[in-house]
This record gives sequence, C-alpha cells and structure tokens, in this order.
Amino acid sequence: MEYKNILTETVGGLFIITINRPDVLNSINSETGKELQHALGYCADTPGIRAVLLTGTGRAFCAGQDLAEALPKDNPPADIATIVRETYNPIILKLKNLSKPVIAGVNGVAAGAGANIALACDLIVASDKASFIQAFSKIGLIPDSGGTYTLLRHVGYHKAFSLMAFGEKLSSEEARNLGIVYRIFSFESFVEDVKKFAQQVASMPTLALSLTKEALNKSNNNDLEEQLELEEKLQAIAGNSYDYKEGVKAFLEKRNPEFKGE
Repeated sequence: MEYKNILTETVGGLFIITINRPDVLNSINSETGKELQHALGYCADTPGIRAVLLTGTGRAFCAGQDLAEALPKDNPPADIATIVRETYNPIILKLKNLSKPVIAGVNGVAAGAGANIALACDLIVASDKASFIQAFSKIGLIPDSGGTYTLLRHVGYHKAFSLMAFGEKLSSEEARNLGIVYRIFSFESFVEDVKKFAQQVASMPTLALSLTKEALNKSNNNDLEEQLELEEKLQAIAGNSYDYKEGVKAFLEKRNPEFKGE
C-alpha cells in the first residue's frame, strides 16, 4: 500500500510510523485511518519488527478527527458513529492487540482521538511542549477511541470525568505526574531522543514484553486465580525462549545480554 498521509521507517527491529499531515495538526481522516490500520497490520505480520514507535510531524502528535471530513462544506455532516466504527475502533484494537510493544512519541498536541490513540499505546514519552486534551465535550461529543476505558484506568473515575467534562489541557509534566507519561524529552531534540529511546525498547527481550502486555490486558477481566493461571502459562513460554537463556547466560558471564525477541 502506498501511503500519502503517514511516513514509515524501519531501523533495526524498530518500525516507526509518523502521521504526516502537519498543516492540519496531523488530524485523521478516513484515508489516514486506513493507512494507520494497514501499517499496524504490517507490524503484526512481520517477525523482524520488535517494537513500534507512533509519532507525528511538526508541532502536533495528532489533533483527532479531521473536522473538514466530519463537517464538509455544502454537504450533510458525516455519520460520527460510522467514523468511529470504521476509522478509530480498528486502530485502537490493533494497538492493544499487537503482540509487540508500542511507544507513543507525543511531540506536541494530542487532542481528542489523538490523545486516546496515545493512551492505547504501551508507553508514552512526550516532549516538554506536548499536551493532552479530551476535547470532545467542546463540540458536544463523548470521548471515543477507547478513552473512557484507558484514561479511567490511568487516573480513576473522578479525574477522568473532570478531564473529559471540562476539556482541561494537561501539560506533559502534569501527565507524567498522573502516571500517563513515562519520560519527557526536549522538543528541540525530541525526534532524535525518542528514536533512540524506542530503539532501546526494540533491543530488549521483546517476547517477554509482548507476554507482559498480554497479561496486563487480560487482567481487566480476570480474577486473581485466573490471572495466576495466565501468568503460569505465559511464564512457561518466556522460560523456553532464547531471550531467557541468553539473559541467564549473560548474567552468569557478567556481560550485557543480546536479546533477539525470540
């Protein structure tokens, strides 16, 4: 598939997806949504990809839905439910179900669906000029793209409701204090810093990270006994992996391990 609205790059085991519509703050229309879905599908189907970095060009990560598509001039408004079902829900499910760690590199504004796409990733790193805003109530909508699921689990009911009801903007520092953002980099060196960070993630024991992701996602529906059984099952897979054997061997030999994600 030839992409018009996103850029892709492979660096070792890292696959980088960059939303590239800076003139509209990387907002998403149906074409961009299809491209993101395709790129994430490629990541899922390609064994050599060990981690994914999702970021944006310019001063925005993603401003959410392209309102020019939702509210076209001289045409009836688009059906919002159809946009959610066909564009955003598949993206969120692909991010959550991808058996590889996904890093959101939030370079700037992450608004509406853009904020919730970041929340669907496994790690969020941000620039010191980044911001997060649940902008839906400002145009009379409810949060979508999984926000009512993911933000709630990050910050609790009352904080999630207030952020969604009032559309309060969180700075990257405020988001870090709430446990949303893992690390903050300077905006001026963000592209270089976030790529270096993501490459470090890609060099980790990424099979174990993918199993950790699976365990955390399934814990939402499991009781303790079910979760213990799942941990035992996934630990058996990790314990038979190349990375486990390499990790133990490197520890005994007092050297840095060279993981393969296998």
